[in-house]
Amino acid sequence: MIRTIPLNKLVPSPRNVRRASDPQADLELKTGIEARGLLQNLVVTSVKKPRGTFAVEAGERRRRALLGLVAEGKLPADHEVCCLVIEGAEAAQEASLAENFQRLRMNPADECLAFQQLVEQGSDAEGIARRFGLTVRFVEGRLRLAGLAPVVFEALGAGEISLDAAKAYAATPDRERQAFVFGQIGRSYAASQPDSIRRMMTQATVSATDRRARFVGEDAYVAAGGRVERDLFSEDSSTHWLDIALLERLACEKMDALAAAAAAEQGLAFVRPTLDSWIGHAQTAGLRRVPVETPALSEEESARVDGLEGQIEDLIDLLQDEETEDSARDEAEAKVRELSDAIDAIVNKPPVIDDALKPQLGAFLLLDEQGRPKLDTSFYAEVAADEAIAAERGESGDRCDPAPKAGRVAGLSQRLVDELSIQRRDILAVHVASDPGLALDLAIFLMIDREARYSGEKSGSSLTALPPANPVFDFKTPEAAATIAWAEAGPALDRSWIEADTKAGRFDAFRALADDARAAWLGHAVARTLEASLNLPGERSCAFHDHLGQLLGIDVARWWRPTGANYFDRVPKGVTLGALAEVGGQALADRYSKAKKAELAQSCERIFSGDFIAEVEVKEAALAWVPEAMRFAASEVPAETAGDADSASPAAEEGAGSSAAPADAGDEIEEAA
Repeated sequence: MIRTIPLNKLVPSPRNVRRASDPQADLELKTGIEARGLLQNLVVTSVKKPRGTFAVEAGERRRRALLGLVAEGKLPADHEVCCLVIEGAEAAQEASLAENFQRLRMNPADECLAFQQLVEQGSDAEGIARRFGLTVRFVEGRLRLAGLAPVVFEALGAGEISLDAAKAYAATPDRERQAFVFGQIGRSYAASQPDSIRRMMTQATVSATDRRARFVGEDAYVAAGGRVERDLFSEDSSTHWLDIALLERLACEKMDALAAAAAAEQGLAFVRPTLDSWIGHAQTAGLRRVPVETPALSEEESARVDGLEGQIEDLIDLLQDEETEDSARDEAEAKVRELSDAIDAIVNKPPVIDDALKPQLGAFLLLDEQGRPKLDTSFYAEVAADEAIAAERGESGDRCDPAPKAGRVAGLSQRLVDELSIQRRDILAVHVASDPGLALDLAIFLMIDREARYSGEKSGSSLTALPPANPVFDFKTPEAAATIAWAEAGPALDRSWIEADTKAGRFDAFRALADDARAAWLGHAVARTLEASLNLPGERSCAFHDHLGQLLGIDVARWWRPTGANYFDRVPKGVTLGALAEVGGQALADRYSKAKKAELAQSCERIFSGDFIAEVEVKEAALAWVPEAMRFAASEVPAETAGDADSASPAAEEGAGSSAAPADAGDEIEEAA
């Protein structure tokens, strides 16, 4: 129930999960409430003593900010506060946790654009800082980031680079240089290291402190013909290596040799080297991670790790403070590396692996930021080797065991064993084909069992439904309607059948589910195999996807709206003006033809969300518009089957026009591409 409660009747709750706070953040909150009022209600519960009071379960920082305004004489003590009143200790605790745990901080790129928009509207850095309780330096820093090269700014907005990395790119205002350096380092380890980016922004060389340089060594680099440049006037006599391609080759060759030696020493099937400090998705293609037992930490070791992590958190607070001096920052970064190494030495104990399993497993050799090769603690098996692992573990159960080697079955040759296995398979196939109900259950089960629970147990079938690789690594859209719906659909599936230990037990439990529960798993299994596609010529085109979209009557505009971040900031100005002309005619496009690109993108975001004043038909067209690339175009159906297709899907006829738009809407997109 929502009600207003006097501020002097609100008291702190002992159940509130937040214990620590940030004085600067509290000041910003108080300043924001003073300027704009309380934008979000508090969550409270009634208490018996003092009578008539309410405990604040979620919103204690807001209550304290209001009390601060009362102390300054800017609000009365009985100021009315909007509150959501709930009952029950468990619900109160959950509300406090949800509000604090699920909060998402504003993306730095969004902050930059917001401040830039305020400046364009007539504000200055000092005024913005005063209104939001920030320092002028903080606001000026965000405004400088707003001027980054588009490719770098987009990476910041997408979360591909950190705020510190973006600040390193802004070390110089040369946008061409920013774009060049970003293209050079791509997704390598250096892409996440602000110091490396700063060096590359000032000169296109590799510092002697680069992890690859430390790993190879100057003597080996020079002996191979590498050139070195020394700054004789620098206090630290810094050295720069000019032949980056040579350095990369030497590092790769050395890592290859170390990886081969590690594989032989550890008795592993393979050790794959990488100059990165992490393992990318592409590197694990064709591999499946195999859980291994890691020795547990003792109480003394756990306490030691907790103490080290606490020291790191204190240092991170220092590093995140924009007013920290460079010398103090360098010292803190060095200390963080030292503490991290100490934690790794405690936590990363060698896993316990059966000697019989080692020939089936492999690992990755990484290169840390200090230039030290390090064997990763995760182990992998080639997909074809899963069955051998299961056999070594003794997980025979009801699975199909691999065909024995020649001589292992007394009196039977290998050829005879293989022939008998084929005939046995054919007998099983005849019976499965004669029971469509079981065949459908089996098909669904085979597609989902690997996702639901890892098992090396053999399925005896080639049927799978593995998700395809996305064209953009680690791309996420957490606020998109389709992403939210897909994320909610997975946990809603009935997973009770997963509890069984064997594949046979899980299959029997799955078959015992209700029809609608099994059908939901079928939809999930098939849906997750869909590949990325667009309604444009090229490798991303898929006419069959267009056909499916028409059959399902999909209205893309209901699920996706163009914004600055996901579209308008990332296309040429002519494409944006073309979209305006589609929905409101050339007159609407001409109205914005002289606007700057950033201002145009912001205006279009409002227009295509329906937040503007216009004729009804123009607003409806704006709300229904999506780029041609996003539309599900009508597929070509052979004349002899067209009638059957139309009659089979009345929903398609109803939905086909929901996202219809002129056929030439994508002309400018194609030209820009």
